[in-house]
Amino acid sequence: MQDPKLSHLAGTLIGSEIVKLGNMISERIRNGEKIYNFTIGDFDPSIFPIPAELEALIIESYQQKNTNYPAAEGVLDLRKSVSHFIKEWEGLVYAPNEIQIASGGRPIIYTIFKAIVDKGDKVIYGVPSWNNNHYVHMTGGEHCVIECIPENDFMPTPADIKQNIKGATLICLCTPQNPTGTTLTKSALTEICDLILEENKQRAEGEKKLYLMFDQMYWTLTYGSTEHYNPISLRHEMRNYTVFVDGISKVFAATGVRVGWALGPETIISKMKAILSHLGAWAPMAEQKAVAKYLVQNDAITKYLSHFKSEIEERLRSIYAGFIQLKKKGFSVDAISPQAAIYLTIKIDLVGKTTAAGNILASQSEVTSYILGEAKIAVVPFSAFGAGSNSAWYRLSVGTCKKEEIPGMLAKLEGALGKLH
Repeated sequence: MQDPKLSHLAGTLIGSEIVKLGNMISERIRNGEKIYNFTIGDFDPSIFPIPAELEALIIESYQQKNTNYPAAEGVLDLRKSVSHFIKEWEGLVYAPNEIQIASGGRPIIYTIFKAIVDKGDKVIYGVPSWNNNHYVHMTGGEHCVIECIPENDFMPTPADIKQNIKGATLICLCTPQNPTGTTLTKSALTEICDLILEENKQRAEGEKKLYLMFDQMYWTLTYGSTEHYNPISLRHEMRNYTVFVDGISKVFAATGVRVGWALGPETIISKMKAILSHLGAWAPMAEQKAVAKYLVQNDAITKYLSHFKSEIEERLRSIYAGFIQLKKKGFSVDAISPQAAIYLTIKIDLVGKTTAAGNILASQSEVTSYILGEAKIAVVPFSAFGAGSNSAWYRLSVGTCKKEEIPGMLAKLEGALGKLH
């Protein structure tokens, strides 16, 4: 039977490639197959549980019967606590009426797009990047895609922005970035801010301004000498044009707790509130009340982050060292040194090589399948993040990684690579 004719969006929208791949791998694992699963940007709660204090507060909140509708903008206690948290930890000053709570980052990003972007408006974003291509499609925007390169840590440069900025409505930046685990430097972000400010000065009275969506969901998870910078601290004038995407999903391994927030000009936040009130994409009342109490516990947060970050960093650096050793042995792999988030950017460049069975790996998708089949390693190709299908680069996520399994995983990879010629 032929599919019924539905909306243009329904007929053209592609579901999340990462979620689809992650679900497929999880199903194979449930069926008993041994797979090293580095696909999903999530955490295994048995390895990375949420903070014990937060868990206790959530349980207590349900026992206190906090199960009714929350306020559309988020409960006031939580918005006050978010205000405290970002001032304490990042030096940002936002009042409760400049903060919007939602069920994680996705509805925040969607409502930023819906509040700012009209059909045909130009949206600038780099690839690889998480889901910008889909949000532009859902809002009918004009894609302005910057193909980012490893020499720039797969980040858009000020020069990239400058040559595309005319006529743009929204620039999307994510740092630390999903999928690459890399960050924007202080100088690069400062230059981009200056470009936005200069562009807005040139726009006529009544003309739509250029806004920056600044996704910093991973901002606490930086390693070594890497530092996180934000537009407002670098250029205070950017306050009028910046909307932050943030939340507890990654900082506290709380992806399923679903509490996220936006920070931005009250005029934009109020419109986001109106849109979200129709979507009903609220964080649950009990979780909001619990997070409100947790975010002011500075000592507990410090203790949690110290352990959490060290565990993530150890995994990233161990796998990175293994890839560099394989590279030194002459295998066609590479990796970018860990900077931030829970991701390692790796390269598996095997197109054109022949398997032991005599089959030529003719495409990158065949390389991905070979690594999964022969080495039992599941990683996400950058093509799932808007990059070209021929890209040999991948996202490797360590949120479900057991440290004791890393040597075996690397040995399996070396064995698979060694069978190629």
